[in-house]
Amino acid sequence: MAQTNINIKIDKDLKESFDKLCNDIGMSMTTAFVIYAKTAVREQRIPFEVRAQNIKDLDPHFDLALKIAEDDIKYDRTYELEEAFKKIKENNAKKK
Repeated sequence: MAQTNINIKIDKDLKESFDKLCNDIGMSMTTAFVIYAKTAVREQRIPFEVRAQNIKDLDPHFDLALKIAEDDIKYDRTYELEEAFKKIKENNAKKK
């Protein structure tokens, strides 16, 4: 079977971590990518679940922002966006 090369751009730290993982389990990164590609072709799908990251993981202040928004809706209060962010930061500072 003829071989070909693929060039992939990847974050340097991620590449180093992936290379270490592959070495730890006794394979090269090339072998890992070939396994991935063969599995994807055989199964006709990405061989793992792909989903959006949970918003709570992205913003540690999400719960507070949600509570403030719910209270504002409940009491018919509205704010300019800048003012709303300021209130979130103030409330978070009080909790520390």
